[in-house]
Amino acid sequence: MSTSRTRTTVLITGASAGLGAAFARGFAAKGCDLVLVARDKDRLGVLAEDLAREFGVAAEVLPADLLDPERCAAVEERLADPARPVDVLVNNAGFGLPAPFPYSPVEDEERMLDLLVKVPLRLTHAVVPGLRERRRGAVLNVSSVAGLLPTGTYGAAKAWITAFSESLRVDLAPYGVRVLAVVPGFTRTEFQERAGMDVSALSDAVWLEPEAVVAQALRDLARRRPLSITGRHYRTYALAVRHLPRTLVAAKMARKRMPPADAR
Repeated sequence: MSTSRTRTTVLITGASAGLGAAFARGFAAKGCDLVLVARDKDRLGVLAEDLAREFGVAAEVLPADLLDPERCAAVEERLADPARPVDVLVNNAGFGLPAPFPYSPVEDEERMLDLLVKVPLRLTHAVVPGLRERRRGAVLNVSSVAGLLPTGTYGAAKAWITAFSESLRVDLAPYGVRVLAVVPGFTRTEFQERAGMDVSALSDAVWLEPEAVVAQALRDLARRRPLSITGRHYRTYALAVRHLPRTLVAAKMARKRMPPADAR
């Protein structure tokens, strides 16, 4: 790495909206250059122009459907490029499904699992050698409080990303590389609408703003914490779930989950 390079470069997946866009703005506000990855080239372009104009940073657009092996490989190549080092990787891309596992097409379940587990594994594997060699940088993996509960494939994948982050943190600590699992609760993004989820019964009190999640994550990253959970109610919730008997937690979740109407 050239000693003249002073700006941090951050690559963010799922950057066109929601938490990804909020992370882009949060890092841009800190003077970081950006590599923005998502499927929607037009939305990425608008975001990149806005952030470059507002914060004076470089914002590179890298359109990619990460479930396409060729496009995922292109992002891996960008992460591993020693001529253009990436200092921070934010694994944020993901989606959910409206129905529990037994009632969703297995192809959809597999696609979701690939995006939530296989893709961040591959992208992290691509960026880590450079981070380790330069002895600096960070990996942020967006998990979910759903990973603390028995919530189907989505929750299982998020449990994996949290455990993966905690293990990776131990492995990379000797090299000065930080790893953070971001564990948000319900956040006001396009996620629920895209997944076809009915969240009308949720009270306003449970919702988080993406900017608050990102601000907390950046504070926790600076403090070298392993997990970032926004909101006192979600921190209390996470603590309780971790200590309650798993049989009790499973029973409570089973009463809340019902099959879709056409499956009954």
